[in-house]
Amino acid sequence: MKFSLILATKDRVAEVDRCVRSLAAQSHGVLELIVVDQNEDDRLKTILSPVSFPFPIMHLRSEPGLSRARNVGLASATGDIISFPDDDCWYPSGLLARVASEFQRHPSLDGLTGRSEDGCGHPSGGSFSRCKGRVDTKNVWKQGISYTIFLRSSVCAAVGAFDEELGVGASTRFGSGEETDYLIRTIKSGFEIQYLPDLVVFHPNPILYNRNHCIKAFRYGVGMGRVLSKHRYATSFDLYAILRPLGGAVLSLFTLQVPKAAYHLAIARGRLCGLLSERSMYDTRLCAFRAGVRRR
Repeated sequence: MKFSLILATKDRVAEVDRCVRSLAAQSHGVLELIVVDQNEDDRLKTILSPVSFPFPIMHLRSEPGLSRARNVGLASATGDIISFPDDDCWYPSGLLARVASEFQRHPSLDGLTGRSEDGCGHPSGGSFSRCKGRVDTKNVWKQGISYTIFLRSSVCAAVGAFDEELGVGASTRFGSGEETDYLIRTIKSGFEIQYLPDLVVFHPNPILYNRNHCIKAFRYGVGMGRVLSKHRYATSFDLYAILRPLGGAVLSLFTLQVPKAAYHLAIARGRLCGLLSERSMYDTRLCAFRAGVRRR
């Protein structure tokens, strides 16, 4: 069983080196690494030397945008199982062997997702469920993140490309949600995805509650809101998505953690903006149409 690991990267070197070396330490060695490089220089050339690793490395280039990079990688993937490691994540020993075993033991299984930890036993990248089971459109938000997703290549061929309006580096405000959108589309296509909470990938979790992180939280919130809007979630689910970070903001204020409150407010405001994005995009198109009619 061959893995195709699609690693999109920009502005990082040491982190990419750590990730690639964690792949070289895997006991399951049947894999190809597809690095989609969005740097404007050759900073990765040395660490991606093919003689340094026991697997082939395909070094590709793409225009900015995480979803765009993954689509470039998907077009070149030849493996049976496809995954999407972040450039700053790293795999624990035995991870790929475990994933391969799960797919071999369960031929009807179309995909797996897992949890994220920081390498010291603490959650990172969000809040994850502790209950294993089938991923659906309601629990998908707590049962996987991009670098813990493993899909059969036949699933990716059927679902198609990532939405390039979503994700870090997109030309829109939607700074996240591309992997959740992809999983939702996979589920709606009838494929079976299982979540295993003991399937763990390591990823740092540096939340500093400063201005830059508030900007990032807003963009991530807009991305989530956009996915909720795109897939027509129930109003009650949309309200919960906004009220939960608002509750976190109130709690932070009560404990005099003002920067943390601002962070939670940025998330809530972003999700609201994302939920309203479809209407805004419709209004923009309508205004453009009316302007064109007036000019004629």
